[in-house]
Amino acid sequence: MPSQPAKAQLSRPSPDAPSPRPGLAGLPHQIQLSATQQLINLWPADVGPIPSPTEVAQVMCILVTAISEMQITDSAVVDPRAHSPLGRSLLAALRSELLRCWKDGGVADAELTPLLAAIERVRAAIAPDASHSLGAQLAGADGLRLLIDVAHDLRSPLTSILFLAETMQRGQSGPVNDVQRRQLGLIYTAALGLSSVASDIIDLTRSELLVEQTPVPFSVKGVLEAVHDIVRPIAEEKQLVLRLTPPAIDERLGHPVALSRVLLNLTTNALKFTSQGSVEIRAEDVGPERVEFSVVDTGKGIDTSIMPTLFDPVRRARRSGEHEEYVASLFSQTGLGLTICRKLVATMGSELDVESRVGWGTRFYFMLELPACPTHRIGRRTGGTERRALDLRPRRDSPTQTRL
Repeated sequence: MPSQPAKAQLSRPSPDAPSPRPGLAGLPHQIQLSATQQLINLWPADVGPIPSPTEVAQVMCILVTAISEMQITDSAVVDPRAHSPLGRSLLAALRSELLRCWKDGGVADAELTPLLAAIERVRAAIAPDASHSLGAQLAGADGLRLLIDVAHDLRSPLTSILFLAETMQRGQSGPVNDVQRRQLGLIYTAALGLSSVASDIIDLTRSELLVEQTPVPFSVKGVLEAVHDIVRPIAEEKQLVLRLTPPAIDERLGHPVALSRVLLNLTTNALKFTSQGSVEIRAEDVGPERVEFSVVDTGKGIDTSIMPTLFDPVRRARRSGEHEEYVASLFSQTGLGLTICRKLVATMGSELDVESRVGWGTRFYFMLELPACPTHRIGRRTGGTERRALDLRPRRDSPTQTRL
Protein backbone atom coordinates (compact mmCIF):
# COMPACT_ATOMS: atom_id res chain seq x y z
CA MET A 1 0.00 0.00 0.00
CA PRO A 2 1.62 3.31 -1.01
CA SER A 3 2.67 5.57 1.83
CA GLN A 4 1.30 9.06 2.28
CA PRO A 5 3.51 11.73 0.71
CA ALA A 6 5.60 13.61 3.22
CA LYS A 7 4.51 17.12 4.07
CA ALA A 8 6.51 19.79 2.33
CA GLN A 9 8.88 21.83 4.40
CA LEU A 10 7.86 25.46 4.63
CA SER A 11 10.12 28.19 3.41
CA ARG A 12 9.75 31.90 3.04
CA PRO A 13 8.21 33.01 -0.25
CA SER A 14 10.61 33.41 -3.13
CA PRO A 15 12.85 36.48 -2.84
CA ASP A 16 12.11 37.05 -6.52
CA ALA A 17 8.53 38.02 -5.67
CA PRO A 18 8.13 41.65 -6.74
CA SER A 19 7.40 44.32 -4.18
CA PRO A 20 4.11 46.13 -4.65
CA ARG A 21 4.22 49.45 -6.42
CA PRO A 22 3.87 52.57 -4.25
CA GLY A 23 0.21 53.22 -3.45
CA LEU A 24 -0.79 49.55 -3.85
CA ALA A 25 -1.67 47.31 -0.91
CA GLY A 26 0.69 44.37 -0.57
CA LEU A 27 0.32 40.98 1.06
CA PRO A 28 2.73 40.70 4.02
CA HIS A 29 5.10 37.71 4.08
CA GLN A 30 3.55 36.54 7.35
CA ILE A 31 0.16 36.10 5.67
CA GLN A 32 1.80 34.35 2.71
CA LEU A 33 3.57 31.92 5.04
CA SER A 34 0.46 31.14 7.09
CA ALA A 35 -1.55 30.65 3.89
CA THR A 36 1.07 28.18 2.66
CA GLN A 37 0.90 26.28 5.95
CA GLN A 38 -2.91 26.16 5.75
CA LEU A 39 -2.74 24.90 2.18
CA ILE A 40 -0.43 22.01 3.08
CA ASN A 41 -2.37 21.05 6.20
CA LEU A 42 -5.69 20.94 4.38
CA TRP A 43 -4.55 19.60 0.98
CA PRO A 44 -7.13 16.93 -0.06
CA ALA A 45 -5.59 13.52 -0.67
CA ASP A 46 -7.87 12.79 -3.66
CA VAL A 47 -6.45 15.75 -5.61
CA GLY A 48 -2.95 14.30 -5.70
CA PRO A 49 0.39 14.55 -3.91
CA ILE A 50 1.08 17.61 -1.78
CA PRO A 51 2.78 20.23 -3.98
CA SER A 52 6.48 20.76 -3.51
CA PRO A 53 7.81 23.93 -1.81
CA THR A 54 9.13 25.09 -5.19
CA GLU A 55 5.71 24.73 -6.84
CA VAL A 56 4.01 26.55 -3.98
CA ALA A 57 6.59 29.37 -4.05
CA GLN A 58 6.20 29.81 -7.81
CA VAL A 59 2.39 29.97 -7.71
CA MET A 60 2.49 32.24 -4.64
CA CYS A 61 4.71 34.65 -6.57
CA ILE A 62 2.25 34.61 -9.49
CA LEU A 63 -0.73 35.26 -7.21
CA VAL A 64 0.96 38.09 -5.29
CA THR A 65 1.88 39.74 -8.58
CA ALA A 66 -1.65 39.29 -9.95
CA ILE A 67 -3.22 40.74 -6.78
CA SER A 68 -1.04 43.83 -7.20
CA GLU A 69 -1.92 44.18 -10.90
CA MET A 70 -5.63 43.68 -10.24
CA GLN A 71 -5.55 46.80 -8.06
CA ILE A 72 -4.61 48.73 -11.20
CA THR A 73 -6.83 47.01 -13.77
CA ASP A 74 -9.37 44.20 -13.59
CA SER A 75 -8.28 42.97 -17.03
CA ALA A 76 -4.84 41.82 -15.94
CA VAL A 77 -3.77 38.45 -17.34
CA VAL A 78 -2.87 35.81 -14.75
CA ASP A 79 -0.07 33.34 -15.51
CA PRO A 80 -1.62 29.99 -16.66
CA ARG A 81 0.24 28.15 -13.88
CA ALA A 82 -2.21 29.65 -11.40
CA HIS A 83 -5.18 28.25 -13.34
CA SER A 84 -5.00 25.03 -11.38
CA PRO A 85 -6.25 23.38 -8.17
CA LEU A 86 -3.04 24.60 -6.49
CA GLY A 87 -3.58 28.18 -7.62
CA ARG A 88 -7.24 28.25 -6.60
CA SER A 89 -6.56 26.59 -3.23
CA LEU A 90 -3.65 28.88 -2.45
CA LEU A 91 -5.68 31.97 -3.32
CA ALA A 92 -8.51 30.77 -1.04
CA ALA A 93 -5.97 30.25 1.76
CA LEU A 94 -4.57 33.75 1.21
CA ARG A 95 -8.02 35.28 1.50
CA SER A 96 -8.80 33.24 4.61
CA GLU A 97 -5.56 34.24 6.35
CA LEU A 98 -5.96 37.86 5.31
CA LEU A 99 -9.38 38.01 6.94
CA ARG A 100 -8.13 36.18 10.03
CA CYS A 101 -5.01 38.13 10.85
CA TRP A 102 -4.84 41.24 8.71
CA LYS A 103 -4.08 43.55 11.62
CA ASP A 104 -1.37 41.28 13.07
CA GLY A 105 0.08 40.92 9.59
CA GLY A 106 0.54 44.66 9.26
CA VAL A 107 -2.28 45.46 6.79
CA ALA A 108 -3.67 48.95 7.30
CA ASP A 109 -7.42 49.48 7.60
CA ALA A 110 -7.54 51.31 4.28
CA GLU A 111 -5.67 48.49 2.50
CA LEU A 112 -8.01 45.61 3.44
CA THR A 113 -10.83 46.42 1.02
CA PRO A 114 -8.57 46.93 -2.06
CA LEU A 115 -6.79 43.65 -1.27
CA LEU A 116 -10.02 41.67 -0.93
CA ALA A 117 -11.39 43.22 -4.15
CA ALA A 118 -8.20 42.34 -6.03
CA ILE A 119 -8.24 38.77 -4.67
CA GLU A 120 -11.82 38.39 -5.92
CA ARG A 121 -10.78 39.58 -9.39
CA VAL A 122 -7.95 37.07 -9.45
CA ARG A 123 -10.34 34.34 -8.28
CA ALA A 124 -12.69 35.13 -11.17
CA ALA A 125 -9.76 35.09 -13.60
CA ILE A 126 -8.50 31.64 -12.57
CA ALA A 127 -11.89 30.02 -11.89
CA PRO A 128 -12.71 27.07 -14.16
CA ASP A 129 -14.97 27.96 -17.09
CA ALA A 130 -18.48 27.23 -15.83
CA SER A 131 -19.83 26.54 -19.32
CA HIS A 132 -17.02 24.04 -20.03
CA SER A 133 -17.60 22.41 -16.65
CA LEU A 134 -21.32 22.04 -17.32
CA GLY A 135 -20.63 20.83 -20.83
CA ALA A 136 -18.29 18.16 -19.51
CA GLN A 137 -20.93 16.97 -17.06
CA LEU A 138 -23.64 16.88 -19.74
CA ALA A 139 -21.34 14.93 -22.06
CA GLY A 140 -20.60 12.38 -19.35
CA ALA A 141 -22.41 9.18 -18.50
CA ASP A 142 -24.82 11.00 -16.16
CA GLY A 143 -25.41 13.96 -18.47
CA LEU A 144 -28.99 13.08 -19.37
CA ARG A 145 -29.81 12.43 -15.72
CA LEU A 146 -28.48 15.89 -14.82
CA LEU A 147 -30.55 17.50 -17.59
CA ILE A 148 -33.70 15.70 -16.41
CA ASP A 149 -33.08 16.78 -12.80
CA VAL A 150 -32.79 20.40 -13.93
CA ALA A 151 -36.04 20.04 -15.91
CA HIS A 152 -37.81 18.68 -12.82
CA ASP A 153 -36.55 21.64 -10.79
CA LEU A 154 -37.94 24.02 -13.42
CA ARG A 155 -41.31 22.39 -13.95
CA SER A 156 -42.63 22.60 -10.37
CA PRO A 157 -42.34 26.41 -9.95
CA LEU A 158 -43.53 26.95 -13.52
CA THR A 159 -46.68 24.94 -12.76
CA SER A 160 -47.35 27.24 -9.81
CA ILE A 161 -46.86 30.31 -12.01
CA LEU A 162 -49.32 28.92 -14.57
CA PHE A 163 -51.95 28.26 -11.91
CA LEU A 164 -51.58 31.67 -10.25
CA ALA A 165 -51.53 33.59 -13.54
CA GLU A 166 -54.69 31.89 -14.81
CA THR A 167 -56.46 32.34 -11.45
CA MET A 168 -55.66 36.06 -11.41
CA GLN A 169 -56.51 36.48 -15.10
CA ARG A 170 -59.97 35.04 -14.48
CA GLY A 171 -60.50 37.58 -11.70
CA GLN A 172 -60.73 34.96 -8.96
CA SER A 173 -58.34 36.97 -6.78
CA GLY A 174 -60.09 40.30 -7.34
CA PRO A 175 -60.88 42.70 -10.20
CA VAL A 176 -58.39 42.82 -13.06
CA ASN A 177 -58.25 45.60 -15.65
CA ASP A 178 -57.55 45.02 -19.34
CA VAL A 179 -53.85 45.90 -19.12
CA GLN A 180 -53.32 43.54 -16.18
CA ARG A 181 -55.26 40.78 -17.94
CA ARG A 182 -53.00 41.08 -20.98
CA GLN A 183 -49.88 41.09 -18.80
CA LEU A 184 -51.07 37.98 -16.99
CA GLY A 185 -51.69 36.38 -20.36
CA LEU A 186 -48.09 37.10 -21.35
CA ILE A 187 -46.86 35.60 -18.07
CA TYR A 188 -48.98 32.49 -18.66
CA THR A 189 -47.73 32.13 -22.24
CA ALA A 190 -44.09 32.42 -21.23
CA ALA A 191 -44.47 30.01 -18.30
CA LEU A 192 -46.31 27.45 -20.43
CA GLY A 193 -43.57 27.61 -23.05
CA LEU A 194 -40.86 26.98 -20.45
CA SER A 195 -42.92 24.27 -18.76
CA SER A 196 -43.41 22.54 -22.10
CA VAL A 197 -39.66 22.48 -22.75
CA ALA A 198 -39.06 21.03 -19.27
CA SER A 199 -41.73 18.38 -19.84
CA ASP A 200 -40.26 17.52 -23.23
CA ILE A 201 -36.84 16.92 -21.68
CA ILE A 202 -38.33 14.70 -18.97
CA ASP A 203 -40.54 12.76 -21.37
CA LEU A 204 -37.89 12.25 -24.04
CA THR A 205 -36.55 9.17 -22.26
CA ARG A 206 -39.85 7.88 -20.91
CA SER A 207 -42.31 8.52 -23.73
CA GLU A 208 -43.39 4.88 -23.64
CA LEU A 209 -44.74 5.47 -20.11
CA LEU A 210 -47.22 8.01 -21.52
CA VAL A 211 -49.00 5.28 -23.50
CA GLU A 212 -51.35 3.01 -21.56
CA GLN A 213 -50.47 -0.67 -21.90
CA THR A 214 -54.00 -1.48 -23.05
CA PRO A 215 -56.62 0.82 -24.65
CA VAL A 216 -59.05 2.43 -22.20
CA PRO A 217 -62.45 4.07 -22.74
CA PHE A 218 -62.27 7.86 -23.07
CA SER A 219 -64.06 10.87 -24.49
CA VAL A 220 -62.39 12.34 -27.57
CA LYS A 221 -64.24 15.60 -27.04
CA GLY A 222 -63.03 15.64 -23.44
CA VAL A 223 -59.41 15.36 -24.61
CA LEU A 224 -59.90 18.20 -27.10
CA GLU A 225 -61.55 20.40 -24.46
CA ALA A 226 -58.77 19.71 -21.94
CA VAL A 227 -56.15 20.84 -24.46
CA HIS A 228 -58.30 23.88 -25.30
CA ASP A 229 -58.48 24.90 -21.63
CA ILE A 230 -54.70 24.75 -21.23
CA VAL A 231 -53.83 26.82 -24.29
CA ARG A 232 -56.81 29.19 -24.19
CA PRO A 233 -54.89 32.00 -22.42
CA ILE A 234 -52.27 31.96 -25.18
CA ALA A 235 -54.93 32.30 -27.88
CA GLU A 236 -56.65 35.11 -26.00
CA GLU A 237 -53.40 37.00 -25.43
CA LYS A 238 -52.54 36.78 -29.16
CA GLN A 239 -56.15 37.45 -30.19
CA LEU A 240 -56.34 34.24 -32.20
CA VAL A 241 -59.46 32.20 -32.88
CA LEU A 242 -59.16 28.75 -31.26
CA ARG A 243 -61.60 26.15 -32.59
CA LEU A 244 -62.45 22.56 -31.74
CA THR A 245 -63.96 20.02 -34.11
CA PRO A 246 -65.05 16.86 -32.22
CA PRO A 247 -65.85 13.59 -34.03
CA ALA A 248 -69.37 12.26 -34.51
CA ILE A 249 -68.67 9.28 -32.22
CA ASP A 250 -67.22 10.57 -28.98
CA GLU A 251 -66.64 7.56 -26.71
CA ARG A 252 -63.67 5.53 -27.95
CA LEU A 253 -61.11 2.95 -26.84
CA GLY A 254 -57.57 4.26 -27.05
CA HIS A 255 -54.68 5.97 -25.28
CA PRO A 256 -55.94 9.34 -24.03
CA VAL A 257 -52.78 10.34 -22.11
CA ALA A 258 -50.53 10.02 -25.14
CA LEU A 259 -53.14 11.57 -27.43
CA SER A 260 -53.53 14.56 -25.10
CA ARG A 261 -49.78 15.12 -25.01
CA VAL A 262 -49.45 15.02 -28.79
CA LEU A 263 -52.35 17.43 -29.36
CA LEU A 264 -51.10 19.77 -26.63
CA ASN A 265 -47.60 19.94 -28.13
CA LEU A 266 -48.90 20.49 -31.65
CA THR A 267 -51.42 23.12 -30.56
CA THR A 268 -48.88 25.01 -28.45
CA ASN A 269 -46.51 25.09 -31.44
CA ALA A 270 -49.30 26.25 -33.74
CA LEU A 271 -50.21 29.13 -31.41
CA LYS A 272 -46.56 30.06 -30.95
CA PHE A 273 -45.96 30.49 -34.68
CA THR A 274 -49.29 32.05 -35.61
CA SER A 275 -49.58 35.82 -35.31
CA GLN A 276 -53.05 36.25 -36.79
CA GLY A 277 -55.99 34.14 -37.87
CA SER A 278 -56.87 30.86 -36.21
CA VAL A 279 -55.80 27.49 -34.88
CA GLU A 280 -58.11 24.49 -34.99
CA ILE A 281 -57.90 21.11 -33.27
CA ARG A 282 -59.82 18.61 -35.37
CA ALA A 283 -60.94 15.00 -34.88
CA GLU A 284 -62.76 13.63 -37.92
CA ASP A 285 -64.32 10.20 -38.42
CA VAL A 286 -62.88 8.50 -41.50
CA GLY A 287 -64.44 5.10 -40.87
CA PRO A 288 -66.31 3.16 -38.18
CA GLU A 289 -63.16 2.77 -36.08
CA ARG A 290 -60.73 5.33 -37.48
CA VAL A 291 -60.30 8.98 -36.51
CA GLU A 292 -58.00 11.52 -38.15
CA PHE A 293 -56.58 14.09 -35.74
CA SER A 294 -55.10 17.32 -37.00
CA VAL A 295 -53.94 20.71 -35.77
CA VAL A 296 -54.28 23.39 -38.42
CA ASP A 297 -53.01 26.96 -38.21
CA THR A 298 -52.86 30.04 -40.40
CA GLY A 299 -49.35 30.91 -39.24
CA LYS A 300 -45.99 31.46 -40.90
CA GLY A 301 -45.62 27.99 -42.26
CA ILE A 302 -42.45 25.90 -42.39
CA ASP A 303 -39.76 26.49 -45.00
CA THR A 304 -38.86 23.47 -47.12
CA SER A 305 -35.22 23.75 -45.98
CA ILE A 306 -36.28 22.94 -42.41
CA MET A 307 -38.39 19.89 -43.33
CA PRO A 308 -35.47 17.36 -43.35
CA THR A 309 -34.58 18.25 -39.74
CA LEU A 310 -38.06 19.06 -38.48
CA PHE A 311 -38.12 16.20 -35.98
CA ASP A 312 -34.50 16.42 -34.88
CA PRO A 313 -34.18 17.16 -31.13
CA VAL A 314 -31.77 20.03 -31.95
CA ARG A 315 -31.67 21.86 -35.25
CA ARG A 316 -28.69 23.71 -36.64
CA ALA A 317 -29.96 26.52 -38.84
CA ARG A 318 -27.52 28.42 -41.03
CA ARG A 319 -27.56 32.19 -40.52
CA SER A 320 -25.16 33.37 -43.18
CA GLY A 321 -27.61 35.26 -45.33
CA GLU A 322 -30.88 37.13 -45.29
CA HIS A 323 -32.88 34.10 -46.40
CA GLU A 324 -31.30 31.87 -43.79
CA GLU A 325 -32.02 34.46 -41.08
CA TYR A 326 -35.66 34.51 -42.15
CA VAL A 327 -35.93 30.73 -42.23
CA ALA A 328 -34.30 30.41 -38.81
CA SER A 329 -36.85 32.83 -37.37
CA LEU A 330 -39.72 30.66 -38.58
CA PHE A 331 -39.09 27.74 -36.32
CA SER A 332 -37.51 26.91 -32.99
CA GLN A 333 -33.99 25.50 -32.79
CA THR A 334 -35.29 22.91 -30.34
CA GLY A 335 -37.44 20.12 -31.75
CA LEU A 336 -37.92 18.06 -28.60
CA GLY A 337 -41.69 18.50 -28.62
CA LEU A 338 -42.08 17.25 -32.18
CA THR A 339 -39.65 14.42 -31.53
CA ILE A 340 -41.82 13.22 -28.66
CA CYS A 341 -44.99 13.65 -30.72
CA ARG A 342 -43.59 11.43 -33.46
CA LYS A 343 -42.57 8.76 -30.92
CA LEU A 344 -45.97 8.81 -29.21
CA VAL A 345 -47.90 8.64 -32.47
CA ALA A 346 -45.72 5.72 -33.59
CA THR A 347 -46.33 3.95 -30.28
CA MET A 348 -50.08 4.34 -30.89
CA GLY A 349 -49.61 2.62 -34.27
CA SER A 350 -49.64 5.55 -36.68
CA GLU A 351 -47.43 8.11 -38.45
CA LEU A 352 -47.26 11.86 -37.96
CA ASP A 353 -47.56 13.77 -41.23
CA VAL A 354 -47.21 17.48 -41.97
CA GLU A 355 -48.13 19.73 -44.85
CA SER A 356 -47.01 23.34 -44.87
CA ARG A 357 -45.85 26.31 -46.89
CA VAL A 358 -44.36 29.62 -45.84
CA GLY A 359 -47.06 32.27 -45.67
CA TRP A 360 -49.85 29.71 -46.03
CA GLY A 361 -50.02 27.80 -42.76
CA THR A 362 -49.32 24.35 -41.38
CA ARG A 363 -51.28 21.18 -40.76
CA PHE A 364 -49.98 18.30 -38.63
CA TYR A 365 -52.15 15.19 -38.80
CA PHE A 366 -52.24 11.47 -37.99
CA MET A 367 -54.76 8.62 -38.13
CA LEU A 368 -55.64 6.37 -35.17
CA GLU A 369 -57.59 3.15 -34.84
CA LEU A 370 -60.08 3.99 -32.07
CA PRO A 371 -62.95 1.51 -31.76
CA ALA A 372 -66.17 2.86 -30.34
CA CYS A 373 -66.82 1.70 -26.77
CA PRO A 374 -69.05 -1.43 -26.98
CA THR A 375 -71.28 -0.26 -24.14
CA HIS A 376 -71.26 3.45 -24.94
CA ARG A 377 -71.98 3.76 -28.64
CA ILE A 378 -73.21 7.23 -29.58
CA GLY A 379 -75.05 8.12 -32.73
CA ARG A 380 -73.99 10.85 -35.11
CA ARG A 381 -74.35 14.28 -33.57
CA THR A 382 -76.39 16.99 -35.27
CA GLY A 383 -77.48 20.55 -34.72
CA GLY A 384 -75.20 22.63 -32.46
CA THR A 385 -72.40 20.09 -32.55
CA GLU A 386 -71.89 20.15 -36.30
CA ARG A 387 -68.33 20.77 -37.44
CA ARG A 388 -67.26 24.32 -38.03
CA ALA A 389 -65.05 25.13 -41.02
CA LEU A 390 -61.81 27.08 -40.73
CA ASP A 391 -61.66 30.59 -42.15
CA LEU A 392 -58.63 29.44 -44.14
CA ARG A 393 -59.14 25.80 -45.00
CA PRO A 394 -55.91 24.07 -46.18
CA ARG A 395 -56.06 22.54 -49.63
CA ARG A 396 -54.39 19.15 -50.06
CA ASP A 397 -52.78 20.13 -53.36
CA SER A 398 -51.34 23.50 -52.33
CA PRO A 399 -48.71 23.01 -49.61
CA THR A 400 -45.59 20.95 -49.35
CA GLN A 401 -46.69 17.60 -47.99
CA THR A 402 -44.28 15.34 -46.14
CA ARG A 403 -44.64 11.94 -44.58
CA LEU A 404 -42.37 11.57 -41.56
